Formats: sequence, structure tokens, C-alpha cells
Amino acid sequence: MASGITLGVIWFIAIIVFLILEAVTYQLVSIYLAIGAVGGLVTYMLGFDFIPQMMVFLVLSIILLCLLRPISVKAMKNRTLKTNADSLIGEKVYITKDVNNIEGSGEGRVNGADWSVRSSDGSVIPKGTSAVVEKIEGVKLIVREEE
Repeated sequence: MASGITLGVIWFIAIIVFLILEAVTYQLVSIYLAIGAVGGLVTYMLGFDFIPQMMVFLVLSIILLCLLRPISVKAMKNRTLKTNADSLIGEKVYITKDVNNIEGSGEGRVNGADWSVRSSDGSVIPKGTSAVVEKIEGVKLIVREEE
């Protein structure tokens, strides 16, 4: 196999490749391989031969993958991406065009912006009334008529 400085360079290149791969894929797999490659590089720097370096790389990568991946996958599933539109939930909407889900029509203005509007319960909401935003689906506000 390779010897001396060559193995150090190979481990360094492996670290860089795994980090780039992680940055491109966002799969949380390559990061564990990059850390394993750091272990291989440290083992090389301590003067061990290729086989112990490779064993440290494999064992460290597998241990990290098995222990940390389930935790990180769970954490990423629980993460929701909030948008500025989420701040509209609970806001009042002035209905500028009759809301009729069957006809697929309805418009309203909230915070100075015009939106497509649909009724949450399927009722017709007449133009000129107020409604409250219950949720957002795509680019439509789902509202209920204000009481």
C-alpha cells in the first residue's frame, strides 16, 4: 500500500471528499465517514501502519453511524421550517371578493397584501366582511368568518 506522507495525504483528501459529499447531499452519512477519516489520520500521525488506520476509520465510522444517525434523523424530522407567512395565522383578513370554495373564488387583504382565500368550513363569506386566518395551504389563506 502507500507509505509515509502519502497515507497522510490520502486521509486528508478523504476528509475533504466526505465533507464536500455531506455538504452536497445533506444525508448525515458522510459526516460520520469524515470523522472516521480524522481517526485514520490521527492513527497515521501516531505512527501506525495502514491496517490499524483502516480499522480505526471503519470502527469509528460504524460506531458514530449506529449511535448518532438515529438521533440526528429524529431531530431533523421534528424540525419544521417556519416562514413569514406563518405569522399571518390568527390575523384578520378583509374579504375583497366573495369566498366560495365550490367556485374556487375568494380574495382578501391582510397586512396590506392580497391573498387567495378559501373558507375552512366551506361556507360562503361575502365581500366586505372580516375573517380570521386559521392556516395556510400553499398560497391560499384558509379562513373562518369573524363572529
